[in-house]
Amino acid sequence: MGKLMFTATMSIDGYVADSAGDFQWSAPEGAVFAIHVERMGEVSTEVLGRRTFELMQYWETDPDDRVWTPAEQEFARRWRRIDKVVASSTLTREDIGSDRVRLMPDLSLAQLRQIVDDAPGVVEIFGPTVAAAAIRAGLVEEFQFFVVPKVVGGGLRALPDDVQLDLSLEGHETFGNGIVHLRYVPRDAGP
Repeated sequence: MGKLMFTATMSIDGYVADSAGDFQWSAPEGAVFAIHVERMGEVSTEVLGRRTFELMQYWETDPDDRVWTPAEQEFARRWRRIDKVVASSTLTREDIGSDRVRLMPDLSLAQLRQIVDDAPGVVEIFGPTVAAAAIRAGLVEEFQFFVVPKVVGGGLRALPDDVQLDLSLEGHETFGNGIVHLRYVPRDAGP
């Protein structure tokens, strides 16, 4: 049985992309990228929406225009080995092009629970739009936030506006560039 984790890189004011859709300000480098490489070692399944899937296709083949660093090569190796579930009603099987990718036009919470139950490790739900229903339903067992020292003033929020969470800080790390990595789990609802 797996564990559902939500990961987001966001501005101080809580956005993963600004009002123009730009997120280049959040691109990880150096020690922050190394944490992402390490994190991918735990992930057995990635659940993504269409936009995030298309963005991450970059890691499926080596780029023609430059040579990857050893860290980028390792991230790509780890990314390629994990199973992927793409929640999209607009992509087709031909768009996917891999037998490690399962296309689900309408990902229900019951289907997501089954994916997590069947996974041998961490299931990362990546992208705030595809993760919103799981966050609202309390299915996410761990939250990892990479907070970038930037205020963007609007855009795509990392967390749904209508959700309330009581979280416990499980770990944190501050990097020289001002980025903070925070790891939270929901507080027990028990007595």
